[in-house]
Amino acid sequence: MTDLTTLGIAAIRDGVRDGQFKAREVAEAFNAKVAGADALNAFLVKTPEHALAAADAADTARAAGETLKPLAGVPIGMKDLFATKGVATTAASKILEGFVPPYESTVSQNLWNAGAGMLGKLNLDQFAMGSSNETSAFGNVISPWRRPNDTAPLAPGGSSGGSSTAVSAGLAPGATGTDTGGSIRQPAAFTGISGIKPTYGRCSRWGTIAFASSLDQAGPMARDVRDCAIMLEAMAGFDAKDATSLKLDVPNWEAVLSADLKGKKVGVPKEYRVDGMPAEIEALWQQGIDWMRDAGAEIVEVSLPHTKYALPAYYIIAPAEASSNLARYDGVRYGLRDLPEGAGLQDMYAATRAAGFGDEVKRRILIGTYVLSAGFYDAYYTQAQKVRTLIARDFERAFDECDVLLTPTAPSAAFALGEKQADPLAMYLNDVFTVPASLAGLPAMSVPGGLDKDGLPLGLQIIGKALDEQGVLNASLAIEQRAGFTARPQAWW
Repeated sequence: MTDLTTLGIAAIRDGVRDGQFKAREVAEAFNAKVAGADALNAFLVKTPEHALAAADAADTARAAGETLKPLAGVPIGMKDLFATKGVATTAASKILEGFVPPYESTVSQNLWNAGAGMLGKLNLDQFAMGSSNETSAFGNVISPWRRPNDTAPLAPGGSSGGSSTAVSAGLAPGATGTDTGGSIRQPAAFTGISGIKPTYGRCSRWGTIAFASSLDQAGPMARDVRDCAIMLEAMAGFDAKDATSLKLDVPNWEAVLSADLKGKKVGVPKEYRVDGMPAEIEALWQQGIDWMRDAGAEIVEVSLPHTKYALPAYYIIAPAEASSNLARYDGVRYGLRDLPEGAGLQDMYAATRAAGFGDEVKRRILIGTYVLSAGFYDAYYTQAQKVRTLIARDFERAFDECDVLLTPTAPSAAFALGEKQADPLAMYLNDVFTVPASLAGLPAMSVPGGLDKDGLPLGLQIIGKALDEQGVLNASLAIEQRAGFTARPQAWW
């Protein structure tokens, strides 16, 4: 019998529906694989009983002749940024250690309503702040990939590193991620999987622990484009509890998937050819352009002149919003409380936050508080918001000339853990290709395009117009079919 853990979301869904195997068999197979992969540190909490309960519900419904739910029989991993009722939710931070929400996030509830089961809560960079999954308070996530003849552990990308590792290692057929400046796309590229950040507002942020509220957006990570489309359909939808949620019907993205790009124009932004870009990334990008032509698209060069200001603007806006959002963690209502003997309220605040937040979170709170302070608000935060408007305007003008944009996802393949930790600016540069689409709130997807000289995955990014997830998925499917990427990490764990 086929190893059920080698199947993706569509194959599991269809197999359960057609009676090829039982949902419980699928859940048991993935639960066993999760239990044997502790060396990767991808899961903070394992919930085998949740996966089994959802599977039993699917099997019971099928036996009764009922119409199965869209994700019946499909177990998934849940990034530990989504509140899950009765299951610990920490955002990988000591300050929330032991917090068990009495409520469910809208995204996770949508997935349970669609029939999915939960294998567990996935590790991440603390409060989603990081590009390598080295800022988690509960240890680094380790990529399942290795360089040849080298045992050095590699970064799975961040912040959704637990999600990318779980999917790439076959511990889950799909997982939720969140993307503030590239935290779905960059880890997907590092681990050879697919991941899409939808248009800002497509997925509710209610019940998702906030990093930067005007940027955070949930999305799926899975083995291929079709699986991402299926999962996104279940995750998305209007939510009255989220003021930024878009009141729109959710399209049937899977049904309209097409790799035929005849009549479409693919834009290649000249500003994404950054100094020092590795030759392998440049070559992959050119290969992607050739694949787009082969799919029937016309290639046009476009200009996004304010691209070079995207990273500086992002690292002002995001920390500013983080400093505001994280002010609620003070030791009073929930989570960690550090109360030195004889301390007053202000001392408790300071001690709790000093003990509970990691270095990267503290760094961003300090930056954010600084740029929002009375003497610097106009000089930094206001200017960054103006730049953000200009970046969004650049995209609008580019889309007058094309339907989607094609760029690299990340400026390199996965690097070794510890390699960039000492230099925050070097780490921030990992987001150079992903941040602009986040600032503009646009849908963007990473798909694996090939391997570097060390046999590590490299990703290509498709950026689309607002609300045109279909265009993004279709162009991504065209790349996927032509790349024929089938590489998988060799199990060492």
